[in-house]
Amino acid sequence: MAAKVDLITGFLGSGKTTFIQTYARYLMRQGQRVGIIENDYGSVNVDMMLLQELEREGAVTEMVIGGDLSSYRRRFRTKLITMGMQNLDRVLVEPSGVFDVDEFFDAMYEDTISSLCGIGSVISIVDASMAYPLDRNAAYLLVSEVADAGIVLLSHTEKKKDGTGDIRADETVRYLNQAMQQFGCSRRFMEQYDQKTSGYGKDILLKDWSSLTDADFERISEASYREFDHVKLQTEQAFQTLYYMNLGRGREELMSAASELLGQGSGGKENRYGRILRIKGFFREGEKWLELNATRTGLNIRTLSEGQDVLIVIGEHLDAKAIDERIGAKHI
Repeated sequence: MAAKVDLITGFLGSGKTTFIQTYARYLMRQGQRVGIIENDYGSVNVDMMLLQELEREGAVTEMVIGGDLSSYRRRFRTKLITMGMQNLDRVLVEPSGVFDVDEFFDAMYEDTISSLCGIGSVISIVDASMAYPLDRNAAYLLVSEVADAGIVLLSHTEKKKDGTGDIRADETVRYLNQAMQQFGCSRRFMEQYDQKTSGYGKDILLKDWSSLTDADFERISEASYREFDHVKLQTEQAFQTLYYMNLGRGREELMSAASELLGQGSGGKENRYGRILRIKGFFREGEKWLELNATRTGLNIRTLSEGQDVLIVIGEHLDAKAIDERIGAKHI
């Protein structure tokens, strides 16, 4: 039987990797052989390090990394073929946070790949804590991710005091409908929270990852995908990524730099560094490795079993020279 391939999309810092860790463990508990393809067409991939524990638990992991966009597409297809030949039941694909979903369908419809793999579920993780509305390029990528999703999972939500729903989620769902209208997509989500579905109709699930049940995971794994047309944009050059290796910086230095780099300019617009969307990386503190993950809505640090001394800055219209000066090192 051909492996089912699930695409898990989500904007920068939305929680894709955390969800994949939970979802993969559910699938493996069901006796399924699971493969994971971690995609990022930058030169360093820190999220793959977070999935190494799953590899030790029996998942097969592959990484697509480095090169220009053409090389990235070719390597992604090669990895899909490799996974398809390993007698797996499910393959989970985590793309870059600036990924156009059309890339996935283009690959899956190729004859060689379609003979080995079939499309499973397209799962979109949407960060309810983002500052909406987004600019045009970011809004387009969001629409690309949710328009064809079989199910949308909301992350970073904030419960209402009366327990009837979620403040951020209500606003996010309304914005999703506005953005889809902006790009000529006819899909619309229910805007009223429904306790029976724990979300907004059958298409949007609102639950903390830690409270997802086996029934929820079954619903997610069987969500399939939708097909809705929308206006297409070329976004290959819209986002930039700067990499800093072996900085040797400590917690306070990195937190201070991240806070300043992510700070908003006047009117909530770009600051002098550009529109930075996410800062992510690892650093050592004594014998421990720590992960730094920062967006405009918050900064988190957590302990990991292993890591690599790297800092990654992702955004739009970046002033690389100004960022280099603030960090005190030249990007690679």
